[in-house]
Amino acid sequence: MNQTPLSRLEAGLSTQGLDAMLITDPKHIYYLTGFASNPHERFLGLVLARGEDPLLIVPALDEEAAAAASSVSNIATHTDTDNPYALFERYQGRLGRVGLEKEYVTVARYEQLTAALGAANFEDVGPLLRTLRVKKTPDEVARIRHAIHLIEETLRQGLSHVRTGVTEIELVAEMEYQMKKLGADGPSFDTMVLTGPKTGLPHGTPSERKLQHGDLLMFDMGVYAGGYASDITRTFAFGDISPELKTIYNTVLAANEAAIRAVKPGVTCADIDRAARQVTEEAGYGERFLHRVGHGMGIDVHEYPSLHGQNMDILEEGTVFTIEPGIYTGAGGVRIEDDVLVTETGVEVLTSYPKELQILTD
Repeated sequence: MNQTPLSRLEAGLSTQGLDAMLITDPKHIYYLTGFASNPHERFLGLVLARGEDPLLIVPALDEEAAAAASSVSNIATHTDTDNPYALFERYQGRLGRVGLEKEYVTVARYEQLTAALGAANFEDVGPLLRTLRVKKTPDEVARIRHAIHLIEETLRQGLSHVRTGVTEIELVAEMEYQMKKLGADGPSFDTMVLTGPKTGLPHGTPSERKLQHGDLLMFDMGVYAGGYASDITRTFAFGDISPELKTIYNTVLAANEAAIRAVKPGVTCADIDRAARQVTEEAGYGERFLHRVGHGMGIDVHEYPSLHGQNMDILEEGTVFTIEPGIYTGAGGVRIEDDVLVTETGVEVLTSYPKELQILTD
């Protein structure tokens, strides 16, 4: 029988030699219980103590929503005037080793938990959660597919607003309007629209720059839908572009396709990065490929694994990640990004928006 993420994490109590785990990242709580919330400054936590039912701690204003959505029925609440750490008095002095997400917990919260629990010994459960999340279930893949469908339809709809003189910011606004109109929860990161020489900035900031004939036009964007993210980049030509930019585009496309061909269970993350990088190096643009070839994607738009040339972790069936090689020069840059799924025998490309160079006009 398939175990739930929560039951698999509970099993980690004994394998990790822990008395309890305290999960406080809202996305992990959603992943484990089905309850999605942004608590802002209020305390949100899931307590897994050995030999006890899981306890979900939520702000009182979220009690009804948590009861309706969460698989955990044992719920404790606190008001805006309560000290939420008083809820840990029941564990005072009983817990020797407690697991925390050390990358997420702040120093202030760590100090409060130490006092509340009686100076427990805290261990990092981030790697355990990472292991649970890396292999997506069929339901998770279906949610990712839906988020990808929404962002690709956003791009199709938004391109109708491309014209001479439109600004990057205007196109950002149009894309984010389309996301919401199509039913997305919102962007999965700051929508990036860059034009002309600014496409040579891997993480450039959209501005009032106006689109001109002969420009490259880059869209890097994604949405959240059903708790899961999508992430796609496509680069277009607006009118005729220089032969150099066409060469750069074709090189990036070849690198993207080479990396996709390299994906299968049992290869390393480094193998995928190297497959793309070999293409850019042979074309003379190796030094202009400035970042890793991709990153994992799921309930976070950036999650494990990181696909770079030094990562020897092995790819497993069910892993979802991006493949996004790029070349960046002073004249402009190109990035082409797909979302892929490692299958039993190879790879499935989840994104379907065309990648061949498209020339847009007024």
